Amino acid sequence: MTGKTASDSYRLPDEAKALIRGANFAHLATLMLDGSPQADPVWVDLEGEQIVIGSSASTVKCRNAKRDPRVAVSVVSTDNPYLEAQFRGRVVDVRPDPDLATMDRISRKYTGRAFPFRQSPQRIVMVIEVEWARTAKLPLTHAPDDGLIGTAHNALTDKK
Repeated sequence: MTGKTASDSYRLPDEAKALIRGANFAHLATLMLDGSPQADPVWVDLEGEQIVIGSSASTVKCRNAKRDPRVAVSVVSTDNPYLEAQFRGRVVDVRPDPDLATMDRISRKYTGRAFPFRQSPQRIVMVIEVEWARTAKLPLTHAPDDGLIGTAHNALTDKK
C-alpha cells in the first residue's frame, strides 16, 4: 500500500495514475446539503496530476461540488477488483466542455467511440486536485460463483 498527503511534494503514486489512465470505473463521492455522502459511478481521466470528470452541470454531483468542493474518488481495476486507488481532494475548476473535446477523449478510452449523447445540456469538466491518495492490492483472486452473478444480473435487468 502507498499513500501521499498534501504535505508531501505533490505527485500521484504511479499505481494510482495507471488505474486512472486505464478504462477502470470510478466512484465520485460528494456531500449533500445536509452533509450526507452521495456517490456516483463516473469515468475519469488525468490532466497532469489532476483527475478530470465530465458531466452535465445540472447533475447532483456537480451541484454538490459547486457548493462544497470536497470530494472523494475511488477507482477499481476492471481486470483485478482487488487492485484499487482512493483519493481525497477538492474540485478546483469547473470548465465548460461545449464541443465535448474532453468528454470525447474520456469516452474513447472507455468505449472506443466519441461520447454519444451530443445534445447533453451544459457539459462541463470537473478538475480535482488530489490532496491524499492511497493504492492497495489485496492478495485475493476474483472467482465469483457464476450462478450468483447470473442471478444478480437477471434481477437487475428483469431477465429470467
